[in-house]
Amino acid sequence: MRYPIFHHPDYVAPLPVGHRFPMSKYEAVVTALKALGSDAFAAFHSAGPVSREVMAAAHDVAYVDQLLTLSVDPAIERRIGFPVTEQVVRRSRHSSGGTLGAARMALAVGAASNTAGGSHHAHPGFGSGYCVLNDVGVAARQLLAEGAVERVLVVDLDVHQGDGTAAMFENEPRVFTFSMHCEANFPVRKERSDLDIGLPVGAGDDEYMAHLAAHLPRLLAAHRPDIVFYNAGVDPHADDRLGRLALSDAGLAARDRYVAETCMGAGLPFVTVMGGGYGADVGVIARRHATTIAIAAEAWAALR
Repeated sequence: MRYPIFHHPDYVAPLPVGHRFPMSKYEAVVTALKALGSDAFAAFHSAGPVSREVMAAAHDVAYVDQLLTLSVDPAIERRIGFPVTEQVVRRSRHSSGGTLGAARMALAVGAASNTAGGSHHAHPGFGSGYCVLNDVGVAARQLLAEGAVERVLVVDLDVHQGDGTAAMFENEPRVFTFSMHCEANFPVRKERSDLDIGLPVGAGDDEYMAHLAAHLPRLLAAHRPDIVFYNAGVDPHADDRLGRLALSDAGLAARDRYVAETCMGAGLPFVTVMGGGYGADVGVIARRHATTIAIAAEAWAALR
């Protein structure tokens, strides 16, 4: 069996010309994966869009209906950062479907990745920061409702705090949210994750890995999750346009390898979602995301 990767053409939706959100990276990552040899080690899957009922299990019904009727409050639309069009809603539903599909696949075979997702700024009642639906939140709520899992760990290593995910599961003891991010970065108003590690501007490879190694193993032991969702944003990279941390390519790879091997080595189903990555050269950003997925695939293959 080859490593399962979820992708769908509708992960890309048109945005206004010149918009700084790198929407095209969700297609470019597939090209980057093929350049890394994914034809030999991966199998691509697709999942359908999540239903209204699945969306509403994680998000407020009023917000879900605004999305489905394309009547999002203009203040929320500004907070999201781009127009909420039919294509954007379809993209968000497919992205959430891909994360849910990857999670179900991980429960079956040990691990899987989504070539989108990590929309961790979407709160229960509104979107924010280029995030419309919180795909990890949607997937976790659905798995819990189905009885497929009893405990969930979210490891969010995007450079920005996972404020929407923290708010979504603030009163849910079955879901532990861990966010390690640049403290002096978006969002200005942080929510309270179960564990927040706010790093100083300019933190590099060694400092980053020291914090990660100090916390991840004990969280796995203490929370005993049935599945791990890993938001593997590549925006902690030193060259990222919105990052403010200073990880190198080697540092990002070491991070991804450590998380994948630690979680899979503990026998835990493991799901990677892409998270953030920003820059003028979409090909460079896509290669960083593709490397994350390839590292997860390598760790998974080594344990089979």
